[in-house]
Amino acid sequence: MSETSPADSPTEPTPPETSRPETESNKAARKRRRREPPPDPKPLPGLVDAHTHLAACGGRDPESVAAILDHAERVGVEQVVTVADDMVDARWALDAARWDRRAFAAVALHPTHAGELDDAAKAELESMVADPRVVAVGETGLDYYWPGKSESCASPEIQAEAFRWHIDLARRVGKPLMIHNREADRDLLDILADETAPETVIMHCFSGDRNVARECVERGYILSFAGTVSFANADELRAAAELVPDEQILVETDAPFLTAHPYRGQPNQSYCLPYTARALAEVRGIDDLTMSRLLGDNARRVYRLPLQ
Repeated sequence: MSETSPADSPTEPTPPETSRPETESNKAARKRRRREPPPDPKPLPGLVDAHTHLAACGGRDPESVAAILDHAERVGVEQVVTVADDMVDARWALDAARWDRRAFAAVALHPTHAGELDDAAKAELESMVADPRVVAVGETGLDYYWPGKSESCASPEIQAEAFRWHIDLARRVGKPLMIHNREADRDLLDILADETAPETVIMHCFSGDRNVARECVERGYILSFAGTVSFANADELRAAAELVPDEQILVETDAPFLTAHPYRGQPNQSYCLPYTARALAEVRGIDDLTMSRLLGDNARRVYRLPLQ
């Protein structure tokens, strides 16, 4: 998603009321903290950020992309897949993938931008996905949260039509389909079944419960987990992460959003990925290094990335 699109932005809980009102100095400190990037995590080698937005993180020229990826590489994040939500972002994503060998692109129109899928956009996307630096069609899918809240958001009917087109595109080019799903579990899964999903389907930033997770696993889909799996109120999501087979799990940042606990709400970047990888290791009861190797190997296999 882009800097200006709220489609994946985290929803922060309302703080509980207390008998003591928050002081102005406390408010200022809290706002200041939310602008501060998290500290570097302890390095965890072999990781791949399965879904990030380099342009929204400030990566809009070769130098800034290299700086973001250098930072990530210092903590063990060796490669990233940078993702588009509109045509401008799609061009940024492909540029980034051409500028730096550690970056690869996924291109599509996010469901909230589905109304922009005209003939010109279709032709440009078809040209883009033929590029070897593009490793997936995405993010596409359904978002039922924003219709009615944002005048610019496409209706569910238009989203479904665009989603079907992207499914067909992924199937035709033989590349993974990267899914965005917000509050649309049943309709999204039904469309995938009706259209005959491509061989590889990646449920980006998986947010469903354990029952949705089981259905996705049974269909052979890949479930990618973001920092939300570490949130205090995410017990059901952790239950989903626990049941996914080893070969069907990925990790992502969805940067600049969804930073893992205890840095929720602060700016996210690919260098923060080890926080989420360690959270998954704890959920699944394995050591951090085993988890990082598994996650990195899965991403390289799913996206067909070269070894560094």
